[in-house]
Order: sequence, then C-alpha cells, then structure tokens
Amino acid sequence: MRIVHVYKDYHPPVRGGIEQTIERMACAQVQAGHEVTVLVSASGGRDTRRERIAGVHVIRVAEWARAMSAPLCPSFPSELAALAPDLWHLHYPNPTGEVSWLMHRPPGALAVTYHADVVRQRLVMPVYGALVRRLLARADVLMPTSDRYIEHSPYLRPHRDKCHVVPLGIDLSPFAGLTRDDPGAVALRQRYGGTFALFVGRLRYYKGVDVLLEAMARWDGRLVVVGDGPEEARLRERHTRLGLGDRVVFAGAVDDGSLRTHLAAADVGVLPSTHASEALGIAMIEYLAAGLPVICTELGTGTTFVNRDGETGLVVPPGDPDALAAALRRLMGDAALRAQFGGAGRARARDVFSLEAMMRQLDAAYAAALARAAARSMGRQAA
Repeated sequence: MRIVHVYKDYHPPVRGGIEQTIERMACAQVQAGHEVTVLVSASGGRDTRRERIAGVHVIRVAEWARAMSAPLCPSFPSELAALAPDLWHLHYPNPTGEVSWLMHRPPGALAVTYHADVVRQRLVMPVYGALVRRLLARADVLMPTSDRYIEHSPYLRPHRDKCHVVPLGIDLSPFAGLTRDDPGAVALRQRYGGTFALFVGRLRYYKGVDVLLEAMARWDGRLVVVGDGPEEARLRERHTRLGLGDRVVFAGAVDDGSLRTHLAAADVGVLPSTHASEALGIAMIEYLAAGLPVICTELGTGTTFVNRDGETGLVVPPGDPDALAAALRRLMGDAALRAQFGGAGRARARDVFSLEAMMRQLDAAYAAALARAAARSMGRQAA
C-alpha cells in the first residue's frame, strides 16, 4: 500500500513527540512492506529537499516563515497534489497540510490523527475551525490518541462513529533492562547530589515547567530538567529569581542513550502540563517503560489515560504548585509506593503503549478508512 504522512516537521532533526511518532509509524510501515512518504516543511530551510531515510521517502518543502507555529510553504499544495497514495494520513493540527489537502481533495482514503486541540492560537478558530470541520467531515477515519479526547474535543464529538482510538506507542526494548545500579545512573545521581525528580520534554508554554519550579520552591528536593525549547531563557530566569540554585539542574537536550541513563537514575517522572495542548505525553510513556512512578496533571485529555491515579502514579490539578509539591513530597518519601507504581507502570506500557500495540491499532484504523473510502466511491459510481 502507498501511504503519505503529512505534518509540519519530521524527526530527524525535530525532536518532538509527534515528529518521533510519525517516524516510528513510517519506519514500521516500510518494514511491513508498504511504500511510505512523509510530506513536511523544510523546518526553516529555503529549499525543497527529497531524502530517503530508513526506507522512508521524505519530502521537505521549502519554508519561507512561520505564523503562529504554522510553516508557510507556498509549494506545499503542489507537492501534495503530485502524490497519489492509497491512503493519506494527516496529523492534526497542521494548517499547512490541511489547507493543501482541501484545496485538491485528492483521491485516496483519508485518515486523520487528532493529536491535540488548538489552544494558544484559539483566536484564529472562527476561521480555522470551519476548515477543521470540513476536513473531519471528509475524513474516512479519525484517530484520537485516547478515548478521553472523543468527549473532550468539540470537533471530535460529532464524529464518534468514525473515531478509532490509536494510543501512541514506543519501542520498549531499550527501556527493559534499565536499573538504578547501572554505572551511568549511579554517576548521574552523584553528579546531581542524590535522589531527584525528572522532567523530560520540549520547553514549551503548555508543559507547566514554570509551575514545577514554583513547586520546587515549596519542596526541598532535587529536580533535573531534560530538554530545550522556546521557554528555556524565561524558565532559567525564574529559576534564578526563586533562588533554587543547584537543586534544579537544566540538563538541556540529550541523546537517546543519555536520556535512558537519566530515566534509570531518577526516582519520579513529572509532567506538569497546564493546557490541553498536551494531548497525551510521550515522555510519560517513557517514564512508565523505565519503571518510574509518574506525577501528571488532569487536563481532560489523554494525560490520565497514560498515568492512572493511584495505580501508576499521582494526578494533581494543573497550575497548582502546592498540590504538585505535595505529590513530590509524598512519592519521594515513600520508596515502597514508588516501587509499586513503577511496576504497574511497566506493565501498562507493555500492554497499551508498545510500538507493536500502536501499529496493530493503526492497521485496523487504516482498514476502516479504506473500506469507507471504497464504499463512498461505489456510491458515487452508482449515482
């Protein structure tokens, strides 16, 4: 089957959760014998580039600028129109791809992964929302990443009948052997001064790291922040203003090996997101896979689909540093509870969030999309 994924960016080089998920999907599909293309922007590059990476044909379309995080790529519609897959897989939100697809309405089944509602750019929703409704109405299958999003999102609720939940998954094998006794993990704990909580993720406005820093001012433990992003300078300034000193370490972006070492060394994984832009939280799946208990916030999205309160970790209200500090204090002070939650987390990662589980669900959703598209085509021919 010929498959085209459409989004803003791709990994490598962009190291976001969605970008890495698309890479995992595309590579697994190539290994299954499909012909796979990924159509994205050039991530700031002014020239269109065509590459083949691990068997995936990647088209990076020349980008002139970005407006409200959407890449402006004048040739994106024509590049899209030149492709002829059996199935289009659009990853929402991505106005560039959605406008391009609606301009041409090309043949082929249409599957849409609904990663997140638009939150920060909500002022454009009177216009963009109409476009989104057209796209979702035309889609053959919609794939929210958790069942909670079907009820949470006003755009998905009218289309319950064609929603097929596809939880995001990762390759669990690199996490299976992680232990706190690994020499690298022991060295990290010595470097950071002992036990510590860990945040992993891009430093974006909705991740709630500012709230986490406020919580650290209310709790005397240690925190390591792994990742970089547009909020880093502001967060470092707040860190200084709060006088947190070496109790909070900004470790920056790290490679996969160093990330796993941090996961092995840490005691608790934290995702304190504050906005519904956080639809699921790939970092939490990595916490679970590494056997870390998790602290997250209740956003009405998929965060509590990943982390179950009282089973794999604790859930607190968003934007509440006192509640976050209390959860950190409770878990960091109870090794038995950490071990209990960590073991349950590993089991949940294996059962729900493996790469194999994601691809099984994705294959089933694709089959539904292809069947719906075929029925629609037969209906047009009969008319």
